[in-house]
Amino acid sequence: MGCEPPRRLERALGEMYGDAAAADWLAGLPGLTERALTAGDGLTAERVAAPGGRSSLVVLVRRADGTPAALKIAPPAARPDLERAALEHWNGWGAVRTLDASEAGASGPGASEPGADDAAGGLLLERLHHEVSLRSLPEAKALLEAAGTVRRLWVEPPAGHGFETVAERTARQSTGMRAAAEADPELAPLVEAALAARAELVEGASELLLLHGNFRQSKVLSGERAPWLTVGPEPLVGERAYDLARLVRDRAEDLIAASGGPVTARRRVKKLAESLEVDQARLHGWTLFRAVESGTRALAEGRRQMGEVNLEFAGWL
Repeated sequence: MGCEPPRRLERALGEMYGDAAAADWLAGLPGLTERALTAGDGLTAERVAAPGGRSSLVVLVRRADGTPAALKIAPPAARPDLERAALEHWNGWGAVRTLDASEAGASGPGASEPGADDAAGGLLLERLHHEVSLRSLPEAKALLEAAGTVRRLWVEPPAGHGFETVAERTARQSTGMRAAAEADPELAPLVEAALAARAELVEGASELLLLHGNFRQSKVLSGERAPWLTVGPEPLVGERAYDLARLVRDRAEDLIAASGGPVTARRRVKKLAESLEVDQARLHGWTLFRAVESGTRALAEGRRQMGEVNLEFAGWL
């Protein structure tokens, strides 16, 4: 069977890494996929999950014993090694489980040591219902389930881990934000406010937990082993408020279209902070920073509509 990448993936890789780099990786994708299938000990490909994600190819497969699974192939720049390390540390606790690592022992954080080897760049995962995410639920129910899921991920990181800290990741992101403000002076006040918030938050940070890094409703899928499980981490270590900040602006496009958007956005910050016992001011600050960072990055990648939505959301805060 062919494993052609969905058009969504092709476009997204071009936006993130540049057309030339994306084309080079995509050209080698059939070979990568074939090697990963061969290394997977009797894997049989069924079909590509579509529309799929923005950073990887997911092939629905069957193992030699007929068990359904999902084979994820991602570019090296997406750091699939770190994704594997985080998933193995969670060991199925609130997150999708890896199948090509040891499955012995109880399900829970830290039940297995992080691995470093990704066969041919592939990550074999238990199969979830990729077409059913929390975004399929009414907003109030989705936020409730999301809060219950993300709290399971906040555990002590493994010893000797190679994850970035929140301070390191956001320092790197700040460079692009400053460049955006220089290119468009109208963005400067919002960017300056976001950078000032970051400086204060980093200075006062006290938690050092393993975080998902990109947690939102679409990253929580329906499963058989548990009702909802997280996928697609971009792991780092730091405080819970940073991880929760992306969830605050979920379905921002719907809020933009509603008359009460600004009030709803601020209410979300308060409600999520209270339900997860996170400091509201810190959640507010990280929500501002992450919304502005996402907005300026989207503009730089040519995704103007998404950039404007995120920046308008940031302006409400």
